[in-house]
Amino acid sequence: MPLRRMGRPGLIGLAARTAVVAGTASAVSGGMAGARQRRSQEQYEQQQYEAAQQQAQIDAAAQNAAAQYAPPAAAPTAEAAPAATDVATQLQQLAALMQSGVLSAEEFATAKAKLLA
Repeated sequence: MPLRRMGRPGLIGLAARTAVVAGTASAVSGGMAGARQRRSQEQYEQQQYEAAQQQAQIDAAAQNAAAQYAPPAAAPTAEAAPAATDVATQLQQLAALMQSGVLSAEEFATAKAKLLA
């Protein structure tokens, strides 16, 4: 009969115990890293959402300010020009409005097309 050692585990038992401890440690570590990464991603998305909201508020305030300080002749010039003025003067007025920032390039192009039609 083989003699069995009592008290301490053998080489295979020691290797098995080490493997279990190492596997548990890496599983816990991986779980913690995944949770940390998810929290970081959620924080990033929240910051991006807040930045987009702030930018929308700034854009709305800028549009309101532009509408408030726009000359009263800006909209009628682009939409209903008096028949007495010539086309060149109206084009110059539209160009001045675009350069001052009241009209965008697309609005200028549509107003110009209406004027020349």
